[in-house]
Amino acid sequence: MNFQFSTAPRIVFGPDTARTIPEHTIKMGSRACIVTGKSPQRIQWLIDDLHKKNIQLHTVSIPGEPDTERIAAQVAEARAKNCNVVIAVGGGSVLDAGKAIAALIPNKRDVLDYLEVVGKGMPLSEKPLPLIAVPTTSGTGSEVTSNAVLLSIEHKVKVSLRSTEMIPDIAIVDPLLTLSAPPSVTAATGLDALTQLMESFVSRSGSPMTDALCREGLKHGAKNILKAYNDGEDIEARTGMALASLFSGITLANAKLGSVHGFAAPLGGEFKAPHGAVCAALLPSVMEINVRALKERDPGNPALAAYAETAKILTGNNDAQITDGIQWVKNTCAEMKIPGLGEIGVQKKDFKSLSAKAARASSMKGNPLELTEKELLEILEMAL
Repeated sequence: MNFQFSTAPRIVFGPDTARTIPEHTIKMGSRACIVTGKSPQRIQWLIDDLHKKNIQLHTVSIPGEPDTERIAAQVAEARAKNCNVVIAVGGGSVLDAGKAIAALIPNKRDVLDYLEVVGKGMPLSEKPLPLIAVPTTSGTGSEVTSNAVLLSIEHKVKVSLRSTEMIPDIAIVDPLLTLSAPPSVTAATGLDALTQLMESFVSRSGSPMTDALCREGLKHGAKNILKAYNDGEDIEARTGMALASLFSGITLANAKLGSVHGFAAPLGGEFKAPHGAVCAALLPSVMEINVRALKERDPGNPALAAYAETAKILTGNNDAQITDGIQWVKNTCAEMKIPGLGEIGVQKKDFKSLSAKAARASSMKGNPLELTEKELLEILEMAL
């Protein structure tokens, strides 16, 4: 039993913990690059609090998903401002941008030199700037992961800049920051968290530590996702989803993911749709094909037992079978109006290219077994 486990050196969780950001920042640097979403005025309270501590600020706005060209330009600006600490406050895209900026300010080669799959995958030679990550959605768990997902416009694919050095120094998870997330965002991000927990649980790279966190995360996620979707002001439900998301980030960073995220990388590069919605559309068909392939080719694989346990956790029924778990996912997606792949523009003519790119994606390394081209194509057909 050999495994390694890494996560943020410090995790601060709970309502109102975001108010502690300035006191943590001042211990790490005096010139902060603050990375946020398309509306920086939403965190004016934080900007005011940081100014009170005499911290100089350079603000970076991430209006959508970060791409390599935009990040390179923002890194150059932050470097010119002599920023020595990064604070990222926002959804998964903002946190990924923050991690990339913190990593690339001291590492001065072209961003493509460090990227997986489409780049050279070179290791970082210098330690990233200190980073505080503060999520405002409950989904990606990016506040505790070791990679930043960036869109390569040239290659039409999302790929990762990855290093254990990129795990944020402090993750501050304040469920109150998620109260303003609309139902569609709550659904997409929540299903992303559940997908990450499920894929980590059945991953070939899992460990007793990640398994324990997956069980706990799935329990909180299954109990609270519809409550948070139906009532965004339910603080207890929001807290439960924040915990599920946090655990999903920790587990994926240590156990890897699988076929859902393998497909999500090329799909996200070619079609405009929320990452979590893409994952949710794929999840039931990936579960079905993985289970069938495991029963046919590797019936002793522990992933089958993990799928069975997942079904029991999701349904709250100790007699539930794997098929019940798959049906729970389908029903939950239907209740939250998650579109199929066809509704985001995917057509059958795209299948060959998407499956080929998915097979090369880094996330595929965690899938419990290698799927055939026929099985990959079948997943897309079922998710259409």
